[in-house]
Amino acid sequence: MNVKEYMRELGRNARRASRQLAGATSGDKNAALLAAAEALNAARPALMDANALDLQAGRDKGLDTALLDRLALSPAVIDGMIEGLRQVAALPDPCGEITDLSYRPSGIQVGKMRVPLGVIGIIYESRPNVTIDAASLCLKSGNATILRGGSEAIHSNRAIAVCIGQGLAAAGLPADAVQVVETTDREAVGELITMDKYVDVIVPRGGKSLIERISRDAKVAVIKHLDGICHVYIDDKANLDKALAIAVNSKTHRYGVCNAMETLLIAKGVAEKILPELAKVYGDLGVELRGCEQTRALAPVNVASEEDWGTEYLGPILSIRIVDDMDAAMDHIDQYSSKHTESIVSEDFTRTRRFLNEVDSSTVMINASTRFADGFEFGLGAEIGISTDKIHARGPVGLEGLTSQKWIVLGDGHIRQ
Repeated sequence: MNVKEYMRELGRNARRASRQLAGATSGDKNAALLAAAEALNAARPALMDANALDLQAGRDKGLDTALLDRLALSPAVIDGMIEGLRQVAALPDPCGEITDLSYRPSGIQVGKMRVPLGVIGIIYESRPNVTIDAASLCLKSGNATILRGGSEAIHSNRAIAVCIGQGLAAAGLPADAVQVVETTDREAVGELITMDKYVDVIVPRGGKSLIERISRDAKVAVIKHLDGICHVYIDDKANLDKALAIAVNSKTHRYGVCNAMETLLIAKGVAEKILPELAKVYGDLGVELRGCEQTRALAPVNVASEEDWGTEYLGPILSIRIVDDMDAAMDHIDQYSSKHTESIVSEDFTRTRRFLNEVDSSTVMINASTRFADGFEFGLGAEIGISTDKIHARGPVGLEGLTSQKWIVLGDGHIRQ
């Protein structure tokens, strides 16, 4: 197989399909999603058989238990995929929405209309259910998509693609609206991220090394975040019961996720009151603590190195620093944060508003766990990923983040004088 020509053919097909999708009605897109859900339900045995091939290949390659768990299509995971399609079908369609329409002195009307981005390439690892998440969001937002999953899930992704194709056919939408890359050749990724003639946006979902590579080499715009180095700052005006609950939940609700807290900042005015209790709770939960000199004077924790402040652990390890005040906390965040999510725990209105205004991250919270930084929790229904960029989409990227706006002008024979 000539990978370069194969990928360009996918690109040409996707570009043609994107024009047809741009004219599809909400009813057409919803019908495709619901038909795909029915196809998935009917194909459970085939999905399980395909997934068994991937799991066996993974075991043969020595994949660890965590990766195999992410790869598995259990009945519950398939249920979730089906429910996800139905949820996306129930979401409002952003395409075609016209805003800011106003008359100009010339008599024309000028406004903005929300439109699809066009063709979206999505590169992801391990979890085959991402195939459904990505396909459904792109389809509902009117975008054609090229999906390049990990080689370890190739059989599962192919089986899922058949169900998506059945949904598209049932709704009379082009089969090339959703294409799954059939080759496991790594060259396919390099081609996909440089096909700026056919692809409008790339969304990488995976480890830091994958995203760094794509950010470095892509000739296409990329929606991405590299790290989730999230902070919680406990102010000296905090309600300590709230602070305890938020700090524990932010770290221990789930470890291997990008919105888990990795560094806890505590104002020195309350450190002596709350740190020993926090250390005990974290210790009971098996969390290793690494702290600054002041932290170590108040609790039995290991020494935090300079590297720790900039590390995304994705595990039961937490860095703790005692700071003089909120300004010192914001200075620390400015230096070490990955611009993902930061939270302040405080009952002081003025301070919390300053924190909202001055902390430059994609999500900033008051008195809430960082674990809420999620598309579903924000009411987006689902998300394609998290963006820490400042252009276009920022934070959890849902349907609206997969669209743009164009100016529209409504006239009736108007000419410029």
